[in-house]
Amino acid sequence: MRLCLALMIAASVAIASACSTIPELPKVEAKATVTVTAPAESRRPCAAPVTVPDRAISEAETTALWGRDRGALRICEQRRRAAIDAIDAAGGDP
Repeated sequence: MRLCLALMIAASVAIASACSTIPELPKVEAKATVTVTAPAESRRPCAAPVTVPDRAISEAETTALWGRDRGALRICEQRRRAAIDAIDAAGGDP
């Protein structure tokens, strides 16, 4: 008799819980605007190539002028890379 009573109570609880409903909650979307600012150093223009004199130049002058251009190019690339890294870190466009 107790077993029958326990089964009836369990069945009633199962039926009652199946009838209760929770209304579907509206979906909420969170939107955020991210403003990305490139580092100020990256806004500096790259150095122009050195001006080669209008005369025959020596090997030493050629090497020195090439070295200045090469150094300026490396510095400019570092600034450009810093700007891209800052934008990527902020979640900007790839």
